[in-house]
Amino acid sequence: MKASALSFKLAVLFVIAGMAMGIGMAAAQDHAIMPAHAHLNLLGWVSLFLFGIYYERRPALDTSRLARIQVWLWSAGTVVLTVSVAAIHLGYTAMDPVAALASLMVLAGMLLFGYFVFRPVASMAPTPSVGITPAE
Repeated sequence: MKASALSFKLAVLFVIAGMAMGIGMAAAQDHAIMPAHAHLNLLGWVSLFLFGIYYERRPALDTSRLARIQVWLWSAGTVVLTVSVAAIHLGYTAMDPVAALASLMVLAGMLLFGYFVFRPVASMAPTPSVGITPAE
């Protein structure tokens, strides 16, 4: 599977989970885990979807194993961070080290993505836009 397709599919799963979390908080009238909800939506939905767009525009990168590793690393870090932040806000302070580790996973995912963005490789250039040619 291409990195872009993986990013888009996981982003949709994360936004559904984030919406369910938000609806659950509203129904319970308890917003204690709102920071976890925010992390899930920003890291899981927004960031992954943006990664997918970037990868889709760079076909050579989109098919690379390293790009898929970046998506999986980011996603695993997001899941662990969301759960640990929720636990911390529910009073389970023993989850602080888990949140720290998950934060480092997400940071590693972003550093890897940054590497893709900043490395000067001609094969990673964006695909040209399809132009419309007028009929004669």
